Amino acid sequence: MKKSTSQFNWLQSLMLAMLFMAFAISTDAQTADKRWNIGLHGGAGQYNGDLGNDFYKFNMAFYGFGGLSISRYLGNRLDVTLSATKGEIGFLEGASRFRQEMATATINFRFNILGEKSFFRPYIFAGGGLLMFADNLAKVNSNDVDFAAPSFGAGLNIRLGKAVMLNLTETFIYSSSDKRDGVELNSNDAFLLHSIGLTFNFGKKQDADNDGVADRKDKCPDTPPGVAVDEFGCPFDTDGDGVVDHLDECPNTPENVMVDKKGCPVDTDKDGVPDYLDNCPNTPANVLVDAQGCPLDNDNDGVPDYLDKCPNTPANVLVDQDGCPLDADNDGVPDYADNCPNTPQGATVDEFGCTLDTDNDGVPDYLDKCPTIPGPIENNGCPVLKKEVEMLFQKALQGIKFDTGKSSIKAVSNPILDAVVKVMNENPSYKLIIGGHTDNVGGESMNMTLSKDRADAVSNYLIVKGISPTRISSSGYGYSMPVDDNSTAAGRTRNRRVELSVEFIEVIEVDK
Repeated sequence: MKKSTSQFNWLQSLMLAMLFMAFAISTDAQTADKRWNIGLHGGAGQYNGDLGNDFYKFNMAFYGFGGLSISRYLGNRLDVTLSATKGEIGFLEGASRFRQEMATATINFRFNILGEKSFFRPYIFAGGGLLMFADNLAKVNSNDVDFAAPSFGAGLNIRLGKAVMLNLTETFIYSSSDKRDGVELNSNDAFLLHSIGLTFNFGKKQDADNDGVADRKDKCPDTPPGVAVDEFGCPFDTDGDGVVDHLDECPNTPENVMVDKKGCPVDTDKDGVPDYLDNCPNTPANVLVDAQGCPLDNDNDGVPDYLDKCPNTPANVLVDQDGCPLDADNDGVPDYADNCPNTPQGATVDEFGCTLDTDNDGVPDYLDKCPTIPGPIENNGCPVLKKEVEMLFQKALQGIKFDTGKSSIKAVSNPILDAVVKVMNENPSYKLIIGGHTDNVGGESMNMTLSKDRADAVSNYLIVKGISPTRISSSGYGYSMPVDDNSTAAGRTRNRRVELSVEFIEVIEVDK
């Protein structure tokens, strides 16, 4: 008996050493996730064999046991488990009875019916191992090792926390021997173990980027340090714009808005207003815009400031393409301020767009040949010459005489010229226009020179008499402007003449 007990203890010690070695290896191994599980179990065993059957018979004796297990995760639904138990087994019914110590060491492959994230994880398993017996209390054959061929069963894991589960297991072990109960008849001995326990997941998950998500689940395995990630190990993208938060300079971009590589809404025209808010997405560079991204139009004339040549146009004024008020008559006064919107082309106007009438004679300046001196409309705004002046100028036509072929004035002309001097002195607004004319006797050039010299001679006479040179203008026309027929002597006489006329000038009073 001592020898048998020693053998049992040696086998038991070997089994436990293997179990703790596996545990030690698992805690040090670098794994992808918490793929190891260790369990503490307890329960009762029942017997079925040549002596009888007490499976699931609660009026029969139960024999207790305790045990350890360690499992290795192989996949979402598959584990491999090394388990060991130590306790008693037996059968008591009338004279048929036995009782002895039994230890088990089995390796089983476990199939999880539901995935690893399930709260309830039912499973089935199958495998094999060793059965070790000692201390034959019923005085039957003992001190031996049988094979568990096979062991199988079913169980349920209930998640209690991230790493803790409640374990319920039913294990059927079919022994390779038919002598544990002392009877060898028809069938090998079998045992049913009912167990309950707690299991604990452990191990160090592999997390290359240290973001808290295991590499096997990490869809973004190169996340920079310190960046918050979602359950898949990817940096958060709060606004869903495709740029993760830690790189997103605009983390609150509205949904479905196109963004640049910095996560900010695209602003094609670089006006500071993103395209999704920009009502004018093609604004030229460096143009000031409003909140809608449109060029400023401070005067609200429909022409943006950057194109508006008249940026301060009053409200509701019609403008041209340059933003300037319309000026239909092109008089320089815009229509909105023009009291005379149909002023003729070229007319000088006042601030209200109406033609000027400087001398207030009723003839606008652009029609007034004497714009600074009042005169009737019938005389184009110029004063009407006095009859005596007209008569004098008429008399002068033939009354101013010259030596034949010369520009020297005959003395007979002096009374007429002196009368002209008197008229000029009495009418300071007069500017005398002197025109010399000849007949066609002689060459054209000679007559042109002679007519000019005679006009100048009259001018010089008046100047000598005190008339300002600025009030006299003299010209020669030769025989280019005849008033009669040069083929007759009378006609040639009439064509040889000095014409006097008047232009009116503004007289400016000078303080003395």
